[in-house]
Amino acid sequence: MRIDRLELLNYRNYEKLELEFSPEINVFIGENAQGKTNIMEALYVLSMAKSHRSSNDKELIRWDAEYGKIKADVYRKYGKLPLEITLSKKGKTAKVNHLEQRRLSDYIGQLNVVMFAPEDLHLVKGSPQVRRRFIDMEIGQISPVYLHDLLTYQKLLKQRNHILKQHYGKQSINDVMFDVYTDQFIEAAVKIIRKRFHFMELLQKWAAPIHQGISRGLEQLEIRYQPISGLDPEWTPEEMASFLQKKLLEVRKREIDRGVTLVGPHRDELQFIVNGYDVQTYGSQGQQRTTALSLKLAEIELIKQEVGEPPVLLLDDVLSELDDYRQSHLLNTIRGSVQTFVTTTSVDGIQHETIKSARLFEVTKGTVKE
Repeated sequence: MRIDRLELLNYRNYEKLELEFSPEINVFIGENAQGKTNIMEALYVLSMAKSHRSSNDKELIRWDAEYGKIKADVYRKYGKLPLEITLSKKGKTAKVNHLEQRRLSDYIGQLNVVMFAPEDLHLVKGSPQVRRRFIDMEIGQISPVYLHDLLTYQKLLKQRNHILKQHYGKQSINDVMFDVYTDQFIEAAVKIIRKRFHFMELLQKWAAPIHQGISRGLEQLEIRYQPISGLDPEWTPEEMASFLQKKLLEVRKREIDRGVTLVGPHRDELQFIVNGYDVQTYGSQGQQRTTALSLKLAEIELIKQEVGEPPVLLLDDVLSELDDYRQSHLLNTIRGSVQTFVTTTSVDGIQHETIKSARLFEVTKGTVKE
C-alpha cells in the first residue's frame, strides 16, 4: 500500500499543493508552524475521514475559502485507487475511484495508516479516553462494521443519558423507551466488547515480541483489556448481554442520581504491564516510550496480517522524542517494507541509512520544494 501523489486545495495553510512521493521514505523538513504537520494530518484525514488534531472539520478549510479538498492516487495490491475527501461548511463527502460513498464508514479502510506523533507517547500515561480512542481508530481501519456498531452505540448512549437526566432526583424511571434503548444499548455494547477482546489478542501477539526486542530481552509486555469488572471474554454474546443487564440494574439508582450511564464500553480501560508492573504508574519514561513504540510497530504488523498488505506509516515529529537506540530500532524495522512519511526540523542528528536515502521536502510558510 502506498500513496504516489497528493493534491491539497484550500487545506489549512495550503491554497494549492501537488506532491509526488517515494514508495519508501519521504521526509518533510522545516521549522515549527510552517505546515509540515498539516501535510501529515491531510494524509490521516484521507485515511480516516477525520483529523487526529481537531474534531471541527471547518478548521481544516483554509480561512478565506468555502471548501477544502484532499485528493490522492493510492496504490493497493490490486492496482490504482484514487481517493478524495471534500470538506465544506455543510459537511464532508468522500469518493473512492471517483464514486461518492453513501456513508463515511463505507469509505474508511481504503487507505490504512499508522500515525505516530508525540501525543502518542501519552497513550500509556494519558487518560483512559486516549486509549479508548486508540482502540476505536485502529479496529475501525480493519473493520468498517465496527465503526457502524460504535456509532450506533454512541447514539443509544446519548439517548439513554438524555432520559436519565430527565429523571434526575427521582426514585425510579417509568419510561418504556428507556427500556427499549437499554436493550438496544446492551446489544451494541456486546458487539463492541467482543471485537475489542479479539483486537487486543492480536495486538498482544505482535506487541509482546517487539517490546522484548526493543528492550534487549529484558522486559515482557502484557496488554490487558479491562471492560466491565467480572466480564469473561470466553462468554457467549447471550451471557455477556445477561451480565450487562444485571450490572445496569445494580447501578440504576446511581445512574439516575448522576444523570449518566455508568456501565458500558465507553468506560473501558487498557492496562500495560511490564515485568508484572503497571507501566502507567510504575514505569520509567523509557519504559513508557518503549511500550508506545511497541504498540505502533505492532499496529503495522496487525494491519498487514488482517488486510494483506502493510499500511502507510506517518511519523510526525517523533524521531526527536526517541533516543538513538529506539530511533534506530524503529527505522530498521520499517526499512524497505513500509512507505513512511516523516516530519522533522532537521535530519542532522539522525544517522541512519534509511533517512539518508529518503526523498526530502523543504517546508516554508505553506510552500513545499524538493
